[in-house]
Amino acid sequence: MNNDLTDVAGLSVGNAHDTEALSGVTVVICEEPCVAACDVRGGGPGTRETDLLAPEMTVETIDAIALSGGSAFGLEAASGVMSWLAERGRGFAVGAANVPIVPGAILFDLNNGGDKTNVAGSLYRDLAVKACNAAGKPIAAGSSGAGYGATTATLRGGLGSASANCGKFTVGALAAVNAAGSATIGDTGHFWAAAYERDSEFGGLGLPRSVSPDALNPRTKGMAGASTTICVVATDAMLTKVQARRMAVMAQDGLARALHPVHTPLDGDIVFAVSTGKVPLNDSLADLVAIGTQAAHCLARAVARGVYEAAVAPSSMPPAWKTRFG
Repeated sequence: MNNDLTDVAGLSVGNAHDTEALSGVTVVICEEPCVAACDVRGGGPGTRETDLLAPEMTVETIDAIALSGGSAFGLEAASGVMSWLAERGRGFAVGAANVPIVPGAILFDLNNGGDKTNVAGSLYRDLAVKACNAAGKPIAAGSSGAGYGATTATLRGGLGSASANCGKFTVGALAAVNAAGSATIGDTGHFWAAAYERDSEFGGLGLPRSVSPDALNPRTKGMAGASTTICVVATDAMLTKVQARRMAVMAQDGLARALHPVHTPLDGDIVFAVSTGKVPLNDSLADLVAIGTQAAHCLARAVARGVYEAAVAPSSMPPAWKTRFG
């Protein structure tokens, strides 16, 4: 296993970023149309096609998900993914036409010091096409894709992923971590998500012996609309849209275990849930409880990995974890 979202059979992930713009795009491509849902908890979301994911809506499946920097400008990344898919004959059939279904979400990285002169042009559409062409490899955690320009309250953010077996099912998570809050405890290098770590995947420091009252005070960027952690959780279990929605809801607990504070008015936090439908459920309730629980664990780990693996940051951004604590 790669310990990332690509361990879920039927999914591939591609990343592309612009080192001058300090921004990027991550694309999750479904090899075949997949059932999907989402859950939005942050107070300032930027999304595309998420209404379509509600259980009562007509379209049952999606073709890809686009995650992007660039705030609202980054929503154009989904257009690039649609073009790439359309060239390959993918999409929802409407008569003779095929319309690729590509929900998307964005994070705010416009004030991180990069050259943003082309954000209103073709930057995110072009990066999305590059990300699609790069799909099919293990995910490069840290400073890549949609997480390239990401920051947290105290450290550089990044793109993280994790996976786990859940009985006969596989569960994975992906997060572009641009949180208003912090992934680490106070002024230490210990991660809030330490209880869920596997094989020292984000440093192996564990939890501190004690947590000071000061560490429990919220540390935030302090700028409204300047954050957002955008996530995908996925499983090869055969879920309905209703069940996928419950998976997304349960997975949000992973953000609460990995970031402090979270789901604030400053964030647009969203979790997409994807089912590739490869493995049927045995017990629709018990299996869903186990899958949703594991999705939350994986998402907490993915957040910590994204921050832990971030590369040395430009002077305009907060320091990387490895610069400060490595």
